[in-house]
Amino acid sequence: MKFRDDSTQPPRREILVELHASLDRRYRPEDVADLVLQALDGRLSRRERVVLERAAKHSSRRQGGFSSMSTDYTRPVGGARQVAAATRLFERSAEVDPDDPESLLEFAATMGREMGWTPERTDFLADRLNRDAREAAGMDVTKRQYNRRFRVLRRLAAKAHTLGVEHDKRRLLMVGVTGFGADIPLERFAADVDAACFVAYYTARRKVRREFSLSGRENPFDEIASMLLDRCAADGDWWMIAQVRTASDVLGHLTEQERGRLLGRWSAVMRHSAELLRDRWNPGTERATMIVKRGDDSTTWNNLAVAYNAARAGWLACLASLNALDLLDVACPGKAMRLMAADLVRWHSGSGGDVDPNTAVWAALPLPWEVLDGSATCARVDVEAACRAAKLDPAGSGWTVPAPKRGVAVFRPTPELVHGVSVADPVWAALLRRAGAFSGKRVKPEMIADVHHGLASGVVVGDLPVRDRDR
Repeated sequence: MKFRDDSTQPPRREILVELHASLDRRYRPEDVADLVLQALDGRLSRRERVVLERAAKHSSRRQGGFSSMSTDYTRPVGGARQVAAATRLFERSAEVDPDDPESLLEFAATMGREMGWTPERTDFLADRLNRDAREAAGMDVTKRQYNRRFRVLRRLAAKAHTLGVEHDKRRLLMVGVTGFGADIPLERFAADVDAACFVAYYTARRKVRREFSLSGRENPFDEIASMLLDRCAADGDWWMIAQVRTASDVLGHLTEQERGRLLGRWSAVMRHSAELLRDRWNPGTERATMIVKRGDDSTTWNNLAVAYNAARAGWLACLASLNALDLLDVACPGKAMRLMAADLVRWHSGSGGDVDPNTAVWAALPLPWEVLDGSATCARVDVEAACRAAKLDPAGSGWTVPAPKRGVAVFRPTPELVHGVSVADPVWAALLRRAGAFSGKRVKPEMIADVHHGLASGVVVGDLPVRDRDR
């Protein structure tokens, strides 16, 4: 069979580097499929090329267009500003990576050494040196200069702490949507091209944004992901594949030791994300509806819930692969439900639906972090009883065993979304997003006419949970 020879195509290594970079970003599946076609050029059958073309023909490179949606997840703002302020004030510099919390703390400690300052002694009232102590330490600075330096070091330490928390939250977000894909080293990724292409495309599918819908989320494992997985050889890098797809069709290729290691990774993430959920739980939240309340950080809660549920699903899959599901007879922590906007709940109710029955199970069980830290008891029989009361199959809904396989999805182009609402044109989508449309907040007054025009002109093609005059 003859394959196309495109001499203008970048070298395969360069393409694999970009595919690897996409694991930590939010590329559309169409754009990843286009890169996969290039990476596998000369190695695809006619049928495989046709399947990939279904997505690649919609890529930004082919269409020459743009998307109003970001190609990355929000990244924490580093401490460059605080480092610059400290450098000016101390009139000297030191090696520092402003995006690394540990490096920031080391930089602050280095700067503060001559002042007797350490990251553990940052209290402005209790830890400052008095005049005699400053003179004894040989500090030839005024009290005002000393106080200014103390404050800038405190800000550096506070920034390092905040940056560490934000890095942790982003890592858990990535685990929730891609598994451990973002942790795969480049050299390992590039060593198995077929496995790398599956990992890149499948994670891109998992990162597609949610749409407002009454029919649930589409299966990320579509016909293209299925074809790419079929290409992976029996002696391929299945450990790498298992980092993003913890399912029986992948776990069966791992050794028992590898499955045990993966079980440990998922268990650690499950416990860590549960601890962070506990810190952010609002006791005033009605668990039976999970409607967000004023002051709740629903974005952080929902991202942590996604990470926890993904870790719990991976943990269950590994237990099943090791024939160890009987451990749930002792402790079976439940799922964590996302916080819901009131307008979306009203939309479900107005459409003849009701609150997700999984929410009733969540409300009937002890909070997951209480089960994991041993302060509450929840065994498999308790979960099964709660599921029956909510008219749910505990196995079919993934509460007591890995969720059953869903049908392979048919690829469809990624919709242009504004807060979950599909918009036909990316330029209109950018305008509606700037206006604050569909965000749950009041539209900017000066842009209300533009929003109404957009709604009337038919560019909004997705379902709307509300159609208020000011939204």
